[in-house]
Amino acid sequence: MTTLPFPLADEPDDALRERGRKLFAGQSDFVKGVVAMSGLPPADRVEVCFAGRSNVGKSTLINALTGTKGLARASNTPGRTQEINYFTQGSDLYLVDLPGYGYANAPLPVIEKWQKLLKQYLAGRQTLRRAFVLIDARHGIKPVDEEIMSLLDSAAVTFQCVLTKADKVKGKGKDAMLGQVRERLATHPAAFPEIVLTSSEKGDGIATLRAIIAGLDG
Repeated sequence: MTTLPFPLADEPDDALRERGRKLFAGQSDFVKGVVAMSGLPPADRVEVCFAGRSNVGKSTLINALTGTKGLARASNTPGRTQEINYFTQGSDLYLVDLPGYGYANAPLPVIEKWQKLLKQYLAGRQTLRRAFVLIDARHGIKPVDEEIMSLLDSAAVTFQCVLTKADKVKGKGKDAMLGQVRERLATHPAAFPEIVLTSSEKGDGIATLRAIIAGLDG
């Protein structure tokens, strides 16, 4: 039997699931919104970042992971997150919400400023363990997603694909979407070879993602 490239992440074992639960049972707090590299907090702990096009559900996923409603501001207005937003998770982890991309209605100078800051952050943050690139399961990987993935390739930052709203896709539609995602990920050397399926609404995949993040500190 041939093993598919980029398989779905396995359910964590009991020990790692418990590590993830404990990590995210700690206090979650907003630290600051950063608009320049000089504003980054001290690189004194592990951090993971979340990237995704506007309205992919980044803020909702962060809130689901932390179990804290309203920690990251979810909005129906694309492009609302225009800063790198830092959150503490306990005393040992930063969760980093990157500006949403692919929002064509933002002024060009604003977009250029985001892109410059993003490149500097990804290339220069030594404590960044992994980027999670969120992809809407209803649409698969779009050209604008390829841009951020290529940026992560060039920065040599390992990224893992997290499919959001996975409960909205079923049967043959789900199989076709996974096929497209796997095909596109295969062209990116920085892609971590497992995909995480999530639904913030249903809670699917949240324990798995918590466990993956908990396992990055060792």
